[in-house]
Amino acid sequence: MVTQLESAREGKITPQLEACAKAENIDPELLREKVASGRVVVEAAPKHEGLKPLAIGEGTRIKVNANIGTSPDRVDVKVELEKLRTALEAGADTVMDLSIGGDLDAIRKTLIENCPVPVGTVPVYQAAREATDKGKSVAELSPEALFEVIEKHGEDGVSFVTVHCGVTIASVERLQKQKRVLGIVSRGGALLCRWMKHNNAENPLYEQYDRLCEIAHRYDLTLSLGDGLRPGCIADATDRGQVEELIILGELTKRAQDAGVQVMIEGPGHVPLDQIEANVRLQKSLTGGAPFYVLGPLVTDIAPGYDHITGAIGGALAAWAGADFLCYVTPSEHLSLPGIEDVRRGVIASKIAAHAADIAKGFPGASERDLQMSTARANLDWEKQKECALSPRPFENYRESSPPQDSDVCTMCGDFCAIKVSREDEKQGNRQ
Repeated sequence: MVTQLESAREGKITPQLEACAKAENIDPELLREKVASGRVVVEAAPKHEGLKPLAIGEGTRIKVNANIGTSPDRVDVKVELEKLRTALEAGADTVMDLSIGGDLDAIRKTLIENCPVPVGTVPVYQAAREATDKGKSVAELSPEALFEVIEKHGEDGVSFVTVHCGVTIASVERLQKQKRVLGIVSRGGALLCRWMKHNNAENPLYEQYDRLCEIAHRYDLTLSLGDGLRPGCIADATDRGQVEELIILGELTKRAQDAGVQVMIEGPGHVPLDQIEANVRLQKSLTGGAPFYVLGPLVTDIAPGYDHITGAIGGALAAWAGADFLCYVTPSEHLSLPGIEDVRRGVIASKIAAHAADIAKGFPGASERDLQMSTARANLDWEKQKECALSPRPFENYRESSPPQDSDVCTMCGDFCAIKVSREDEKQGNRQ
C-alpha cells in the first residue's frame, strides 16, 4: 500500500487528491505540497467503496463531522441509518460511528455501506465492550485485542480512527499534580487511564505506536490523535494535563508522518473565548501545522439543551483562528444520546460556524451564496431565498406558519417592509 502521504511526497497527484483539489477549487500541485508536508490529509480509504475523497487542513474549507451510534440503552440500526441520512442531508462532511451497544461489527459495516463520506471510529470503545461481553473488566482488556479491533476497522473501510496515544504515565501524572473540577471526561481517555492504573503499565497505543502506524499504513488510515485529557469545563481549560498531552501528540505526529501515515490532532472541548486562538496556535506550533479537529469548543458550561449554540460560537472562532475540522455538538450534549432532530440541529449549527469562518478567511467562493441570498432579498424573491438557505426546512416552516397578506413581504413588517418601500420609491423616481 502506497499511502496518500507517500504519493504526495513522491510528487504524484493521485486521482483522489485531484478530485479533492477540484472540490476545493485549489491548484492540485499546491494541494499536493500541503499533503506532503502533513498540513492537509486526504481521506480516501481504499476499502470504502463509493467513498467521495475529502481534504481536511490548511487552505481547504472548514469541514464538519457528525457523531452517531448506539448506546447500551438505545440499539436500533434503522434509527442510526436515519441519523446518517439526516446528517448527510444537513451537510456533514464526515460521520463517526461511536456505537457501544448491539452488534458493533454489523452496525459499522452497515453505516459504511450506506455512507458516501469518510467514516471515523474510536476502536477502544469496541475493544472495551468485547472485553466486558466476555465477563472481564475494562482493565483486563488485552493490548492484542485492541490492535485486532483497529485492524478490523481498517479492513472494513474506516477512513480515520481516534486513538488516545497521548494518555501516558507521564501525562496522567502531570494531570494529577493539579486539581481539576471534572478530571478526565474523554471516554477513551478514562478507559485507558483505568487500564494503565490496574496493570501498572504504559498505554499500549503509546508503547506500541510503531505497530499502530503499521496498521494505519496498511489501510491508509488517518490517525486522529485524540485528546484524552481534554478539559471538560471552562475551569479546566488549557491546564498542565491538556498541554502535556498535546506536547506528546506533537512528537507522535512526526513519527507517524515519517512512517507514511497521515495525522490529525483532536482539540479541547471546553475553552473560554479568550483562550481559543492561543489553543489553536499552540497546536499548530507543536504539530508542524497538522490538521486540527476540535469538539466545539464550548465557550460556557451553563447551556445544557443549547450546547449546539455554545459549540458553534467556539467553533467559528476556532476555525477562523486556524482549526480545520469541527466536530458537531448537539442540543443533547451532556444529557442523552442524540436523536434525529438533535443530529440535524447539531450539523446545521456547526455548518454555520464553518461557513462564517470560511468567509472571514477569504476562502474562494465562500461568500457567493451569501451574495445570491442578499440579491434575492433585494428582489423580494422568496423562492430564490429558500434555494440559497443553508437549511430550507425552517425557511418553509416560518413562511407557511405565518403567511402574509401580500406574498411579496413577510409578517414582520408587512406593507412597511423597508425593501418594498425603497423599491417603490425607486420605481417612482425612475418614472419622474
